[in-house]
Amino acid sequence: MRSTDIQHTQIWTTVSTEDLVPSDHPLRDIRVMVNAALDELSPAFAKLYSAFGRPSIAPEKQLRAILLQMLYTVRSERQLMEQLRYNMLFRWFVGLSIDERVWDVTVFTKNRKRFLNGEIAERFFQAVLAQARAAGLLSDEHFTVDGTLIEAWASHKSFQSKDDQNPPTGGDAGSNPTVDFKGTKRSNDTHQSTTDPDARLYRKSKNTGAYLGYLGHALMENRNGLVVDGLLTSATGTAEREAALEMIDRLGGSGRITLGADKGYDTANFVEELRARGVTPHVAQNTTNRRSAIDERTVRHEGYKISQRKRKRVEEIFGWQKVIGGIRKVKVRGLGHVGSVFTYALAAFNLVRMRKLVPRCT
Repeated sequence: MRSTDIQHTQIWTTVSTEDLVPSDHPLRDIRVMVNAALDELSPAFAKLYSAFGRPSIAPEKQLRAILLQMLYTVRSERQLMEQLRYNMLFRWFVGLSIDERVWDVTVFTKNRKRFLNGEIAERFFQAVLAQARAAGLLSDEHFTVDGTLIEAWASHKSFQSKDDQNPPTGGDAGSNPTVDFKGTKRSNDTHQSTTDPDARLYRKSKNTGAYLGYLGHALMENRNGLVVDGLLTSATGTAEREAALEMIDRLGGSGRITLGADKGYDTANFVEELRARGVTPHVAQNTTNRRSAIDERTVRHEGYKISQRKRKRVEEIFGWQKVIGGIRKVKVRGLGHVGSVFTYALAAFNLVRMRKLVPRCT
């Protein structure tokens, strides 16, 4: 017989969020790895909070929420809180029961600086990386480096002269007037964004437009395409090569390694610096109206050709971060805060990759 269209509301229920998540859901494996990393961070969390006063929102729950925002491309923290009110999968991953109250969105703002001072993003990334190392997923010989432009949360209109804070305007008025920069020479030496002073005007190549932004750098191991180090810097013409050398120095070890990179790294000084560090430069040759710093001594080897094939995988990291992780245009300001978001996104990418590489955790 036909049932009646009536919604039945139960006063009591024994269902938990754990019962609602399928046993083979991809987030189950990721949550196991995330919880293991957060356990390592517990002493660091303890130093950031006072032993007295009203208990705060658990930092572990906040960090899981940050990862969820990247894993599911949630466009804002406010929308994330809305999802947490009714999305049982999100509640389970963060660690909220069915009837537990969702915290206010300002919790993220108030704790952003606290997490930055405690270097939580970097500590979390290293804790995730340690799990990959323990599982034997990392190569200690062959690496690739690259950089990408991350747009700042600032418009071109905010890029004003350091001496004159009144930008050229058109004929209209209002809160968002037309600005005509035609014929106006602007550079990072004479102008600065009033919205995000750390952002710099930069273009990645001659065929692209200039944007206010930062440069994110990633060092990838070639075996499984996992990120072993990351760095965010101001957007300058030499930042990519300088960041590459800094990340190579942080690798440590005494064995000889190879480093793959694109044509932008093909400069005599950079190649010389790598060789001085015992690193074999597997940099793509740039022979456009110039002589490459990479000669036949390197190109003739089969290992160079393998590195050139492998190095293209680093674009998958930046592609995932921008399309899925939501960092194409970050919604925080300042070098430190943008760097934290970039590092969280690198850790999230590693978690997604590791889930496919390690045996099931549940």
